[in-house]
Amino acid sequence: MEDETIGKRIERARERRVLGRTELAREAGLSYEALYLIETGKRQPRRATIRKIAAALGIDPHDLLTGAET
Repeated sequence: MEDETIGKRIERARERRVLGRTELAREAGLSYEALYLIETGKRQPRRATIRKIAAALGIDPHDLLTGAET
């Protein structure tokens, strides 16, 4: 899935872990709106945000960037 956006990879990883958007946002220290914008491709996350989301999902940030394990 080379053309898949980081937002879609985050969404897929979140759904695989059976987390709602509200839960992941809270765990990552983000607002629901910020996570929504990232997942829908309306905002590109900064590296620090990617690290927070990855930590909340229990995966390596590189996996979100590349789609390796999501």
